[in-house]
Amino acid sequence: MNPAENSSTAANGASARGAKDHIVIFDTTLRDGEQCPGASMTFEEKLQVATLLDDMGVDVIEAGFPIASDGDFESVREIAKTVKRSVICGLARANPGDIDRAGEAIKPAARGRIHTFIGTSPLHRQFQLQLDQEQVYERVISSVTRARNYTDDVEWSPMDATRTEHDFLCRVIEAAIKAGATTINVPDTVGYATPEEYFELIRMLIERVPNSDKAIFSTHCHDDLGLAVANSLAGVRAGARQIECTINGLGERAGNAALEEVVMAIRTRGDIMPFETGIDSTHLMRASKLISTVTSFPVQYNKAIIGRNAFAHESGIHQDGVLKNAETYEIMTPESVGVTKNALVMGKHSGRHAFREKLKDLGFSLGENALEEVFKRFKDLADRKKDVYDEDIEALVGDEILTAHDRVKLVSLSIVAGTRGPQRATIRLDIDGTERMEEAEGNGPVDAVFNVIKKLVPHEATLELYQVHAVTGGTDAQAEVSIRLKADNGEVTGRGADPDTLVASARAYLSALNRLRARVARTHAHAATP
Repeated sequence: MNPAENSSTAANGASARGAKDHIVIFDTTLRDGEQCPGASMTFEEKLQVATLLDDMGVDVIEAGFPIASDGDFESVREIAKTVKRSVICGLARANPGDIDRAGEAIKPAARGRIHTFIGTSPLHRQFQLQLDQEQVYERVISSVTRARNYTDDVEWSPMDATRTEHDFLCRVIEAAIKAGATTINVPDTVGYATPEEYFELIRMLIERVPNSDKAIFSTHCHDDLGLAVANSLAGVRAGARQIECTINGLGERAGNAALEEVVMAIRTRGDIMPFETGIDSTHLMRASKLISTVTSFPVQYNKAIIGRNAFAHESGIHQDGVLKNAETYEIMTPESVGVTKNALVMGKHSGRHAFREKLKDLGFSLGENALEEVFKRFKDLADRKKDVYDEDIEALVGDEILTAHDRVKLVSLSIVAGTRGPQRATIRLDIDGTERMEEAEGNGPVDAVFNVIKKLVPHEATLELYQVHAVTGGTDAQAEVSIRLKADNGEVTGRGADPDTLVASARAYLSALNRLRARVARTHAHAATP
């Protein structure tokens, strides 16, 4: 068995070769995904996501960028302590400090990896790094060599590989493998390549680099042209055996290749892609909902695999075909990705035991305090809403996950609105255990709500996004509101749900504001660290 196969075996616990080639799934939701503006996660949320990724069979979890902050370092280190099956990876630039910090962060992991990178394209060398080819070449060797002092599982990436001169790209990849890199990632950093180009690039590298057989080649494709999944699969067909991806395609700009799409494409089209992954696809919907909840990024209705309409059929011809044989219009079953068909669930007479079982069916595991809070809100909702659906319960759980550690909480809200102004909101908040009440006017009831919150919790953030959609059908449906606030130290998002749209708006605004306050507190704490 050659070193590439040994590396794949270490990552997967099974031989890389067999009846079907194993594709290593490298999830970077917690690193590249979190870099998406407004998508930051708390320490507890990152642990929850990492645990789910481990449960669903992800081979490698890129848990963060340890040098970025003390918070990132601690979350990577804690994930390394907690997760037992997946390889835990820390990202590092080609700097000694970055590599040392990543090495310390992954130290507790049963299996740890350092992923180090440097820009190689002419644009990156000239404008970002101010380095010539020889200087970049030397940094490749020194960074990989240093990373090997911490682990024998080292991944190296030439950033902006798809716009790098082929001769130079081959030279630095050969040097990285010689220095000890066991995985070579080939990033389409700006989402510029087409599937044909990316296929030829991977094939060229495997054929031209003399020691290419001693490493696994990996894809890392961004979705700026909507080609991330197509490019990733083209790379695999050309010989790559690792795909870097994120849940829901989350990531910078237009995002990354979506994990759920590459996994189900490989599974569904085994006739032309004789590969396999270790992913339990029945966890995909649960993972999508968790990421959507903790980041407050809604999933578009027509999103492939996990969108609300992915298995919906409205056309009469389609409905008739599906009723006769689902395969007429469905190339995979809803159950295969974790979609439950029992949508209508419970009512006001349902007890705690039945509610707990329903949460298990939906893939949620809550502590006793969180369970009691969600159950109370479920009972309140059941008194106000005729039918309670799975989506309603998911929205309640999402609210609880987002607000469990909030220091500012909504106690009560009343609104004066209508055609005759001015619109006025009166709100009572619990702020660090002390209740305070204020009122304010606004240009409409939503504006009044946000104005009174700003009086109680002064801040300089600006509202970048306000979005409302109904969780289910019907006039008594819960409203789910998404908010994005922008401040000097970045963007944050929040989400809230309630049958009253104005209450949901207040919850969402407070969710975002609490995240903003937590980010400011972390920044101050890091600044005070010697």
